[in-house]
Amino acid sequence: MKTSHKVFINNSAEMGEVETNSIDLLITSPPYPMIEMWDMLFSNLNDEIKIALDEKDGNKAFDLMHEELDGIWRESKRVLKSGGIACINIGDATRKLHDTFQLFSNHVRITRSFLKNGFVELPPIIWRKPTNSPNKFLGSGMIPPNGYVTLEHEYILIFRSGTSRIMKSKSEKRYNSAFFWEERNKWFSDIWVDVKGVSQKLNSNQKSLRRRSAAFPLELPYRLTNMFSVYGDTVLDPFWGTGTTSIAAMISSRNSIGYEINSKFLEIFNDKIDGIKQLSEDIIINRLDQHIDFIDKYKKLGKDIKYNSTYYTFPVITKQEREILFYIIDNYHKNKDEIILNYKKFVKKASREEKL
Repeated sequence: MKTSHKVFINNSAEMGEVETNSIDLLITSPPYPMIEMWDMLFSNLNDEIKIALDEKDGNKAFDLMHEELDGIWRESKRVLKSGGIACINIGDATRKLHDTFQLFSNHVRITRSFLKNGFVELPPIIWRKPTNSPNKFLGSGMIPPNGYVTLEHEYILIFRSGTSRIMKSKSEKRYNSAFFWEERNKWFSDIWVDVKGVSQKLNSNQKSLRRRSAAFPLELPYRLTNMFSVYGDTVLDPFWGTGTTSIAAMISSRNSIGYEINSKFLEIFNDKIDGIKQLSEDIIINRLDQHIDFIDKYKKLGKDIKYNSTYYTFPVITKQEREILFYIIDNYHKNKDEIILNYKKFVKKASREEKL
């Protein structure tokens, strides 16, 4: 198996390098309108945004910022296949303008844009990211009535382009791409509390990028890639950043395409690639080990398990899991403007498999 990975340094409002109806899955986290760290980026796209912010007209600035994102969502509709899924990680914003504190509901505004472009809205995931900051509560301390609820979650909005994706019911690639029963129960929950946010580890030469480095953790696009695509599919991230979505696609044996306006992020991505082979194997071994631990606990409850894995030496809960087959990265090389990865089947025992 081989996969291809490309990144284009360009505004994703016009993804001319991507063919119509060619993308299976979109995963991205755009700049969050009305979060101050993104003010300059949005202002550079439209002078009227800076004017609105200077005049402290928050509602106007909010609308103008989202109009810049609207073009990307329209283009996303063009490139996604019928049945393709779009996953948008977005947080709402709170801000004080003219001595008035208010919420700017980014997830609502983006949902409206996707529906306007003909997408079908699916149940979202609430990604809860608690903070232990002692000053996290806003307002008047212990005295009512002017306190504000702490905003400790983001959304993963999920949309489908057109009707459900049609695949052969007995597709080998589809069954090989299956996930474990217990993973399904956790991943498809509407609230994620076990995925922690991350801060980018930038070296001294990358400090200037720090204000644009609020990337989501690898676990987030990795889960979504496995939930909504199969081996060999193509994943698109129109706000590529440091390339976390591409890394998730690589580890998941999918192709990827990214769009990014700042070429300096390529340096961070290239640093990540250095350890991609080991990361690939570590993640697969971890998934296998977690499944083995789950099966061990399941058996101790006195429950019967009917099925055995075809490629591994452990049981599985459902018939659909029997053909699960994992791949790890064998080697990679750069071919002009793309990275080509070669894979091999991972069929050796996981580190805890001897327990069974």
